[in-house]
Amino acid sequence: MPTELIRASARPATPRSNVRNVNIVAIALTAALVTLQLVGLAMLERSHAHAMQASFPREPAVCTDSAEIRVSQIPYD
Repeated sequence: MPTELIRASARPATPRSNVRNVNIVAIALTAALVTLQLVGLAMLERSHAHAMQASFPREPAVCTDSAEIRVSQIPYD
């Protein structure tokens, strides 16, 4: 009789391992998505830095033209 109680109170191994497998898969997918986002962000930053470097040369250009622009003054109260 005591052996029947022990067997009845024992938990089945199959559902617990299935839940554990699902948790492991969920963690792995989350880590993969975070890694992909970080790689994409690094690529975006790199392309943005390259574009900014191409549009702004290292040495500033000297503007020799003196264009006068009339700016109307706004009266303040």
